[in-house]
Amino acid sequence: MTRNWMAAAAALALLTSGQAAAFQMPTDTTTEAKPAKDGTTAEERSNTARLNAEQAARANADNTTYAQEVSAAQQQVAHDQTVFTQETAAYEAEKARIAAMSAEERMKWEADAAACKAGDTTRCAAPTTPPR
Repeated sequence: MTRNWMAAAAALALLTSGQAAAFQMPTDTTTEAKPAKDGTTAEERSNTARLNAEQAARANADNTTYAQEVSAAQQQVAHDQTVFTQETAAYEAEKARIAAMSAEERMKWEADAAACKAGDTTRCAAPTTPPR
């Protein structure tokens, strides 16, 4: 049992001596940059500034690309709306032309039918032959 106590004491001594050595600051600070008040070195601040600039450049490029895509989409919508309006106008004009032609043919047919009933046989429809 004494042996176990001695081993534990030796292990504890080793652990505490290692922790103490880890907390010691180097005495020669001429080769390392002194940290600022916030604990960062000039190199760290320089790297942070570089990374921030890179991120800002990427964000600006993304914003420019997005603005171009929005503009292209708006132009496409405007073009599609113009085409739709033109095609709708052409359809409505054709529909009106057909309706007018149909109304004209119906009025002619009604006039011919009335004249035929009144006795003008020149305006009667040709007789149909029954199928055999």
